[in-house]
Amino acid sequence: MKNGLRYLKDRGYHFFGMLADKASVKTKIMGIVLGLVLLLGLGVTLQIQFSLPRALNEQLEKRAISIARDVAARSTDLVLTNNVFALYELARDTAKNNEDVRYVLILDRAGNVLAHTFAGGVPAGLAKANSAAPADRYRLEIFNSEEGVVRDVAVPIFEGRAGTARVGLLEHSTQKVMVATTERLLLATLVVSIIGIFAAYFLTMVLTRPLFELVEVTRAVASGNLRRKANVSARDEIGQLATAFNGMVDHLRETDVENAHLCEELKQKEAIRAHLLEKLITAQEEERKRLARELHDETGQSLTSLMVGLKVLGSAGTPEEVRRQVAGLREVVAGTLEGVRHLALELRPSLLDDLGLIAALERYVREYGQKYGLEADLQVGGFEGRRLPPEVEITLYRIVQEALTNIARHAGARNVSVLVEHKGNAVTAIVEDDGKGFDVAAILGSPLDEKKLGLYGMRERAALLGGTLTLESREKMGTTVFVTLPLEETGVA
Repeated sequence: MKNGLRYLKDRGYHFFGMLADKASVKTKIMGIVLGLVLLLGLGVTLQIQFSLPRALNEQLEKRAISIARDVAARSTDLVLTNNVFALYELARDTAKNNEDVRYVLILDRAGNVLAHTFAGGVPAGLAKANSAAPADRYRLEIFNSEEGVVRDVAVPIFEGRAGTARVGLLEHSTQKVMVATTERLLLATLVVSIIGIFAAYFLTMVLTRPLFELVEVTRAVASGNLRRKANVSARDEIGQLATAFNGMVDHLRETDVENAHLCEELKQKEAIRAHLLEKLITAQEEERKRLARELHDETGQSLTSLMVGLKVLGSAGTPEEVRRQVAGLREVVAGTLEGVRHLALELRPSLLDDLGLIAALERYVREYGQKYGLEADLQVGGFEGRRLPPEVEITLYRIVQEALTNIARHAGARNVSVLVEHKGNAVTAIVEDDGKGFDVAAILGSPLDEKKLGLYGMRERAALLGGTLTLESREKMGTTVFVTLPLEETGVA
């Protein structure tokens, strides 16, 4: 049984919840206002229906007691003098002057009726229906009759020694008051409901109009129109909502512009990455061709000369001739070894793996100055024999190598300075020259070409390790390359 009631209750909540979800805001507000007005009106009406009859009946009983006492007081002398006519006049006048009084009875000590207001005689049993003892101030009896509920009040006359005065009151006036009061309350409820409906309609128009406008603006923004703004017509909560919405639209527009800019930058970077990858593949193939040519032309010729020399050595007749051939072969082997070593150093310097970044840079800068006829110097700080992680060493080495190569190709410099410093959790490299310089913004903003690939390649290498590369240059004032790479504490040896 409890589960069934719970099921019906849940179903009821679900049903009304669906109705509330489907109803518009206007319908909800008007429904709430009308419901509250009706609830208040019906509540007051029901309260009056329960409380007013009790109060009216109490007043009716008080009136009945007051009238009965008045009749008892005025009839004392008439009963004692046996003035029956005057008693009839008293009873008739009392009933005539009080519309609620149905009858008046005046009885003697024995209970005999001395006077009454009935035209056809006292109904049977009525005279004995209520009696007051001499010690009673009054006695009230309530009984039903053909005309309705009667409140019969009996009051002793002259403390019961002269008889009893009885007055019977009907509830007609009480019922009339109840009906009239109920009708007025229902009419007032109807009037207030009509006023409430108009007030609710006006309220919903005031509240929902900016909401509908905000909905239209939201749809426009959702379709991509970020120029649309909500109208802020007041400083209430809806106005604050519209202001916040406009702020959100402004932020979305700024974000959209920023995203478009970032997207364009991303496209440019992707294009640069594609060119770099193509250049890398091309450079690898060119390097393979160069290595193949050098191995074929130089190393191959040397090995051929070595084979010819060994053949001649095999046919040598005298020891002097053997020594001369061996010396020539030794020179051929030494030249071949030097060529192979040079090729190996160009591919990857062994000093970088064996002794670290600083030793490899010292050798490269020294050979670089000799090869291109430049004054090149290297300054180092903060290492004290410590090694960097391998990926940091090779990245920094290649960036410095590329920067020096660009100086040799394009700068026309006479002096080159390289500074490498390890400080805290970062390593910094600065490559500076006194060449002709260039406009950094103009060069980087120009279409992609071979000159820019080296710059972007250095930036990409630094970015792969979370570092940064900055260029500073002015025409005829030289160029400076700043590179900073972060280091993990555990990665530094």
